[in-house]
Amino acid sequence: LTGERYKTIAKETAGILKGEYGHTPVPVNAALQARVLEGGAPVTCRPADLLKPELAELEADVRRQAQEKGITLAGNAIDDVLTVALFPQIGLKFLENRNNPAAFEPLPQAEAAQPVAKAEKPAA
Repeated sequence: LTGERYKTIAKETAGILKGEYGHTPVPVNAALQARVLEGGAPVTCRPADLLKPELAELEADVRRQAQEKGITLAGNAIDDVLTVALFPQIGLKFLENRNNPAAFEPLPQAEAAQPVAKAEKPAA
């Protein structure tokens, strides 16, 4: 449309050219890759290896907040730490109210089964 090839590069395509999705089955266009990298280096390792460990810091933070709010953590505190890690907005609120059924939606109650009404036979 614009007469220029690859004028606009989608975020996902740029990720492939940067190596964020792993190695491609065939080599990529070197000029296009250089344009996307803007002087940087492509990712040649597993991207998760570039992340700093956060679990110990998160565990200390959850323990501190639990102590401040008077929350009793489970015997295996890693379960509570993972709850907060997976659900950061509501994790601590859940831990605060874990033993308070009034804080959550009530369990659905099964209604008593009723017999099905028999259909009336049409008059002939």
